[in-house]
Amino acid sequence: MTDKLLKRFEEVPVIAAVKNEEQLERALRSDCNVIFFLFGDICGISALVEKVNAAGKLSFVHLDLIKGLVSKDIAADFISMYTGADGIISTRPEIIKRARELGLISVQRVFMIDSMAFGNLEKQLRSGKPDVLEVMPGVMPKIIKKICDEVNIPVIAGGLLTDKEDIVSALSAGAVCVSTTNESAWRDY
Repeated sequence: MTDKLLKRFEEVPVIAAVKNEEQLERALRSDCNVIFFLFGDICGISALVEKVNAAGKLSFVHLDLIKGLVSKDIAADFISMYTGADGIISTRPEIIKRARELGLISVQRVFMIDSMAFGNLEKQLRSGKPDVLEVMPGVMPKIIKKICDEVNIPVIAGGLLTDKEDIVSALSAGAVCVSTTNESAWRDY
């Protein structure tokens, strides 16, 4: 499954991260072929994922942001059983681990806010064993390069990417792709 995802990243190295249904509609019309859900609730996420799948795009649900889901590994079970999502995103290693057990592609999101966060990265990755790591903010090429040199999984740069220059810098630093809610950046790659 990760090979399928990596192929999509090679085709279009920008992920449309969406915060509402209107933005989702625009993402479905974009060239981006992977969509990250940063919104939704337990009652409607299945229908939203279905729209993405019908458009032939890959869908990832950020479990920490879905209203009505608890921040426990059972949330991955719900996504696996009741949606057609290709994968999940979470900051929680226990959810990442459970998602992998269920056959979902797992994206662990980490916030590199200081040297302590960087120092804890290996422990987090060892605990959850994600398929992909999303580093935020994505506008730190030196840090992204350092992380890419140290981890043996694909890295996504996310957060605060606003233009083509940001995207090129993140990709040049070693990220396989970027995720952004900035719709103009969906076209700037």
